[in-house]
Amino acid sequence: MKAAVFHKPGDIRYDTMPDPKIELATDVILRVTSTAICGSDLHVLSGGVPQAEPMIMGHEFMGIVEEVGSEVKNLKKGDRVVVPFPIACGQCFFCQHGASPACENSNYEHYGPDGDLLDNKGAALFGYTDLYGGYSGGQAEYVRVPYGDVSPRKVPDNLTDEQVLFLTDIFPTGWSAIDWAQMKGGEVVAIFGSGPVGLMAQKAAWLNGASRVIAIDPLNYRLDKARMVNKADTLNPNEVDVVEAIRAMTNGRGADVCVDAVGFEPERSFFDKLKATINFEKGSMKVLEMAFKAVRRNGTVTIVGVYGSTYDNFPLHRIFDKGITLKMGQAPVLNYIDHLIDLVTEEKVVLDDIISHTMPLSEVTNAYKIFDEKEDDCVKVVLKP
Repeated sequence: MKAAVFHKPGDIRYDTMPDPKIELATDVILRVTSTAICGSDLHVLSGGVPQAEPMIMGHEFMGIVEEVGSEVKNLKKGDRVVVPFPIACGQCFFCQHGASPACENSNYEHYGPDGDLLDNKGAALFGYTDLYGGYSGGQAEYVRVPYGDVSPRKVPDNLTDEQVLFLTDIFPTGWSAIDWAQMKGGEVVAIFGSGPVGLMAQKAAWLNGASRVIAIDPLNYRLDKARMVNKADTLNPNEVDVVEAIRAMTNGRGADVCVDAVGFEPERSFFDKLKATINFEKGSMKVLEMAFKAVRRNGTVTIVGVYGSTYDNFPLHRIFDKGITLKMGQAPVLNYIDHLIDLVTEEKVVLDDIISHTMPLSEVTNAYKIFDEKEDDCVKVVLKP
């Protein structure tokens, strides 16, 4: 089969790879019909999340069931499914307690309680380095899906791939960022980052009763998208003091909820990069620091952008003094996906309006370049095997 294969930082190619096979009785083999490039994939591309061996990329995918293991009961050949990005066994303590991204069984070699930089990680993820299980991803013609009765969800035939593809990751992730804030209705929500996850968090904020949604991003074309598809107010940090602007919008208090949908690889100055090098840090937490300032006292900051190292000068004093509630981590997709499928089916939310590029999988090298370098006003790339 053909697949998008990571070889080394900066090098993802369209290669021929062995077809996946049923390895365990609970496996499913999927023929991929649509897949997408995620901002998290760029962390692998850049080397920010290390990977030493070639690996098939991609954790946002859907397709048609081609083969099922002998113990799979809920799926059959021909079923059309979307697949959540965390790999969950469904049986361990964490899976039974609504914490599938902490599954104890899927990440055989690198699971553990500590959450270290290079070991003791959580659940396995498709196509996201050996640290997270080493499973081949879905930017391919075919993919093996473990625990076939646990995560895959059948989708209605009357919906296109594009309407439901983002139920795999970015919509549940955006939803998590808002759900964790336990909104009561009427809140002002400021979302840092207007890429795919930020745009989905904007949609989730409105659906959960926000009175105002503010999108923050240094790229005006992304802010244009936020206004166009989500009716968000917008702020460009290159043009205004974002913290002061948010306070001016909220009677001086700050936003009720701030979401960090950027993570450790924001736009950075030379001095930001120099500081990170000196302190052995990956990227920067400058966006998170801005969120801590912009949120009101006793407000909530949620973090769905990825962070991959320790950081000095962490502003614990500000978090304590302001009484900020923090919630962060990988999205527990299984907690939300059935409800989110209903929202799409009932036409209460539109997800495919963020797609800017649809390309054949054979053009994956160029697709990554366009997405990574933000060429051609790229917001989200869907790939067709």
